[in-house]
Amino acid sequence: MPDLPAPALGSLTWLPAADRPDLVAAPVASALAVLDGPAWVAEIDDDLADTAAFTEAYGVPLEASANCVVVAARRAGETTLAACLVLATTRADVNGLVRRHLGARKASFAPQDVAVAESGMAYGGITPVGLPASWPLLVDAGVAAADLVVIGSGTRGSKLAVPGSLLAALPAAEVLEGLGQPLPDEAPSPPPAQPLRVRRAPDDSDVGWGERPSDVSDDDRRYLEDRPPHWGSD
Repeated sequence: MPDLPAPALGSLTWLPAADRPDLVAAPVASALAVLDGPAWVAEIDDDLADTAAFTEAYGVPLEASANCVVVAARRAGETTLAACLVLATTRADVNGLVRRHLGARKASFAPQDVAVAESGMAYGGITPVGLPASWPLLVDAGVAAADLVVIGSGTRGSKLAVPGSLLAALPAAEVLEGLGQPLPDEAPSPPPAQPLRVRRAPDDSDVGWGERPSDVSDDDRRYLEDRPPHWGSD
């Protein structure tokens, strides 16, 4: 296969993944060695592996990234693991399409320790390349149609860039329409705070009780001003 130019994705330096097996997890390196297509790897900061932090720090568009989540499907007292690959602009329909497709009574995200132990990859870096052969791999149609998609590398210290068609052709992969559902809209912002309106009591005036009015010749007025508040008015 002729050498292809490195992708221009964000501010990262992308290298042929086959040349840097040290940047990926062991099962990923083994799978890349027999991958029938191009793949690139870029080194990143471990603390920036999560999708939101990664896209902001390195300028990779969110729509160019995909998330791989591990699902635990339960039926008749048995639990099986599967992986779902969806664009980062969506979330996997675990309780709907995934559960029905796997014929499970219940499906949910696998616990972190289980996902790490069974995949042999770091949490936050789990990727479809190099997963256990027995795991079903459900790939959203949007991922399969992407020219290039950024995924994990099995570690938190790097990312892979692979054609979507190559991921859809992985041995355990099944492409599903509607696997990735739109993310819910952000919660509406609270309305702006209204200025405090002070309501004055009927007897709350600029002339305090017991003070003399400005017009001292008006005896009736003084009488009204001198009355205690609980007297009311005639």
